[in-house]
Amino acid sequence: METLVATVLIVIVFMVASMVLNSLFVGSFLHNENQVREELLQLQYQYQYGKLEIPYNDEVGAWNIAVKKEDWDTFNNIIFSASHNESNAKITFEVLDELD
Repeated sequence: METLVATVLIVIVFMVASMVLNSLFVGSFLHNENQVREELLQLQYQYQYGKLEIPYNDEVGAWNIAVKKEDWDTFNNIIFSASHNESNAKITFEVLDELD
């Protein structure tokens, strides 16, 4: 009888451990922002060297990427943003560009 109880407890412990690991891996894959951050940096590089037409919109996986320009008095404000379709996560950064 003790052997059966010990076996059941071991099976339960391993099941719980595998479910925890599975949720950790799924969470890390769903919330991985590296690819979209790299895309935003590439777009910034393209903008700095005149290769990017603004406004710019694209979709990378479940992320919507947008680059917009706001004209201010003495400079342009270039907004690079990405928003996740499912989790509503947002990544935004701005670049100030002086007018010539």
